[in-house]
Amino acid sequence: MKLKRPILLVNKVKCKRNIAVMANKAKEHSLIFRPHFKTHQSVEVAELFLEHGVEAIAVSSVTMAEKFASTGWNDITIAFSVNVNELEEINHLAQSNSINILVENIEAFSFIRKEINNNIGVFIKIDAGYNRTGVDYKSISLVDDIISVCAENTLLKFKGFVVHSGNTYQAKSPDEILEIHTTTVSVLNELKSRYIKKYPDIIVSLGDTPSCSIANNFSGIDEIRPGNFVYYDVMQYSFGSCRLDDIAVCVACPVVAIHAHRNKIVVYGGAVHLSKEYIEVDGDKIYGLPVKLSPNGWDIMPEGNFMKGLSQEHGIIHLQTEEIEKIMIGDFIGILPVHSCLTANLMKDKLLFVSEFSLSINSVYSKNN
Repeated sequence: MKLKRPILLVNKVKCKRNIAVMANKAKEHSLIFRPHFKTHQSVEVAELFLEHGVEAIAVSSVTMAEKFASTGWNDITIAFSVNVNELEEINHLAQSNSINILVENIEAFSFIRKEINNNIGVFIKIDAGYNRTGVDYKSISLVDDIISVCAENTLLKFKGFVVHSGNTYQAKSPDEILEIHTTTVSVLNELKSRYIKKYPDIIVSLGDTPSCSIANNFSGIDEIRPGNFVYYDVMQYSFGSCRLDDIAVCVACPVVAIHAHRNKIVVYGGAVHLSKEYIEVDGDKIYGLPVKLSPNGWDIMPEGNFMKGLSQEHGIIHLQTEEIEKIMIGDFIGILPVHSCLTANLMKDKLLFVSEFSLSINSVYSKNN
């Protein structure tokens, strides 16, 4: 198969290594490992978790839960505040699967407890400082009210508390990530200690990749739900969660124009392929890092080469002179994404493992090497 358009490449070796590291960390700290599948959304990538005994997963939507339930994953936490408009689908899933939902307000939950007709686990979503959504951890009266509503339907089982510390994604350093993580661990332990006597089976769960990658203090925590770690990305690299060599995906984009006098190339690969996420380095907005593709994966280019702009279909890459001289029209160049979750979602129907891509890349590069 000869490639013609942008495609997402997955390096299975790096993917498996990332999974092994996180699975071993969970085992070392006696944690339930419930990986979040929203990053990869791939049935093929999901299978890589099986060799580590993973049986429980998290997803970000009912639709995603349906997809993975249909391929044999039947212990699923829908890690997004429950949407009351999808109760029919949730009930259907719960007929033959172990389903957990997240709640954070009485209005939705009062409606839910009347409509649920299958056994469903209930986690209370807690805001430990991210300030996006969830019950403020200090609002104990609201937590009590939600638990009381849960008790009104015997099909609903209170399972505990979950937190996503998304504020770690705005951290400027590993130390700041660890500070946020320490706060989250403290919040979850306080909640657990308050309710554990009455509900001895409850657990507490956290789920951000930066904390799960960097931290080594999980005292009192029962479960982790990281997702981005399976691929990692340039953003994770920028604040120290991973190495560049840990990034397991890139978008292969064909070169359509070269402007050597401006140290610029144009690729067919824009916001609809990579999203418009960026990081700032020394005043430059960086939308991705270019890599040289090879049959075995890709090689990192030196510093100073980066994707500097995106429109809908166009990608503008700044390349140093010694790199631009190696590029020809029609070549494919890889782009390490800034945020692999968004990129993988945009490209989930255009995915190839590197080993499958090697034949194609040989045909592309044979005329240039």
